[in-house]
Amino acid sequence: MPDHPTKKAASELRSARWFAPDDLRSFGHRSRMMQLGYSEDDYRDRPIIGILNTWSELNSCHGHFPERVENVRRGVLQAGGFAVEMPALSVDESFTKPTSMLYRNMLAMETEEMIRSHPLDGVVLLGGCDKTTPGLVMGAITAAVPFIFMPAGPMLRGHYAGRILGSGSDAWKYWDERRAGNITDEEWVGIQGGIARSVGTCMTMGTASTMTAISDAMGLTLPGASSIPAADAGHQRMASDSGRRIVDMVWEDLTPDKIINDASVRNAAIVAMATGCSTNAVVHLIAMARRAGVEFTLDDLDELGRVTPLIANIRPSGKDYLMEDFFYAGGLRALMKQMEERLDTSVLTVTGKTMGENLEGAVVYNDDVIRPLSNPVYAEGSLALLRGNLCPDGAVIKPAACDPKYHVHEGPALVFDSYPEMKEAIDDEDLDVSPDHVLVLRNAGPLGGPGFPEWGMLPIPKALIKQGHRDMLRISDARMSGTSYGACVLHVAPESFIGGPLALLKTGDIVRLDLPNRTLDMLVDEAELAQRKANWKVPAPRFERGWGYMFSKHVTQADKGCDFDFLERGFGTAAGEPDIH
Repeated sequence: MPDHPTKKAASELRSARWFAPDDLRSFGHRSRMMQLGYSEDDYRDRPIIGILNTWSELNSCHGHFPERVENVRRGVLQAGGFAVEMPALSVDESFTKPTSMLYRNMLAMETEEMIRSHPLDGVVLLGGCDKTTPGLVMGAITAAVPFIFMPAGPMLRGHYAGRILGSGSDAWKYWDERRAGNITDEEWVGIQGGIARSVGTCMTMGTASTMTAISDAMGLTLPGASSIPAADAGHQRMASDSGRRIVDMVWEDLTPDKIINDASVRNAAIVAMATGCSTNAVVHLIAMARRAGVEFTLDDLDELGRVTPLIANIRPSGKDYLMEDFFYAGGLRALMKQMEERLDTSVLTVTGKTMGENLEGAVVYNDDVIRPLSNPVYAEGSLALLRGNLCPDGAVIKPAACDPKYHVHEGPALVFDSYPEMKEAIDDEDLDVSPDHVLVLRNAGPLGGPGFPEWGMLPIPKALIKQGHRDMLRISDARMSGTSYGACVLHVAPESFIGGPLALLKTGDIVRLDLPNRTLDMLVDEAELAQRKANWKVPAPRFERGWGYMFSKHVTQADKGCDFDFLERGFGTAAGEPDIH
């Protein structure tokens, strides 16, 4: 076991409280460890490291995690620690309905309580699929023990018939072509089989890669860990390196409060903007920051977005490349090195070194994938904040991923109260709709969805698809997949289900978007809106019991991060160490 003479003593390990005293309680703990097949020499005076594993047989993004657990365990043992695997809620994106977002806070609560209630001195968090990254990190921040995040990594790029396919983005693209009658059954099946051809998360700059990059830029992963493809042998080595490093983090008492602060959150936001991040970054980054006691707002994000160029040429904001190409071009370390002057490189990271030290030697190998600041994909960052009488608490849009002609647009609203209603209408080839119309979906927010589902990329009406149109202005209080694209205004707050202004909009009302001035309004006079408000009726609750009831009573709105009010740091002091009797 490595000697750490200048660091904390073994008697100071958190796990020592469970095993050190010679009394009946420690007898029980030691007895059960023997029942598991371990002798005292296996764990005595060693940091006990929890490996929190969000694997499941329905989460293809995490299909390699059983192997990665063993890779991490190898590193922990080599560094003199004792590793235990702890299963955690998977919240997979593909199969969890109505949305995995409904369960992000459940994972955060489970993570916090699992760490707190067990003899763990440090943890390695295994996640990557969209909600697992923020859920794990939020819980671990509150639990306040040393932790390191190990990203799942993106899958390999997709292929079909000589074409490169990107997760989500090309699914939407080719689905529109199929609806237009341009894709055969054989081609459709071929695209299905070619678009996801290995373990790992979406290989576009969707929510998964956005959130792992944010964690990387915040200093919570080994440097550049978020860029390594899941199927690459380097990913296994990174997992073992994470296992070795967490042991030293325990001896150094390198807790999250020493890493996450105003500067590290700001760094993460700047990097997110430069990568062409998912709109979901808004909700998750705000929630993560608030868990750490950092007040970070939509206005802060918009301020950074106005001055941060998008330099990662990765779909869907970029045109030509995917995450595998980004890795070969130098990965996130290279991108951060490219914009080093805009970052606070003095911040501490899980390596025990500063960000500046971690970036030494990083090189860009392809300056079309990772552009110089002088030649960006888009002059401003990935996201923009809108306000107006439709969204007084804010809404977000991804300017680089939509047709520029919609940056300033005025047109009549076509309003739908539910996804099934909208879906039926847009598939009607006789629908009275033009490219100037503004499609609106409401009752799809945190409470209305329920759970804030990814319904915000409303399909283009079939009548317009057949005329050759592939974009139009769309507005909702929903989210959309980070792999999506188009002129979609999302996260309208407050949501319509609780009486936000979107609830008052009617079909035919004129809606105006002015992206340069960051405004979104319905051109309806105040007296008419007041009358509509007086006639609005509170909808029936979505849940009457269980998790959904708890969610509906405590979830905050989109602009606040959709955490539970009682889990935010400002609500009260986190529970201390558990009683052991």
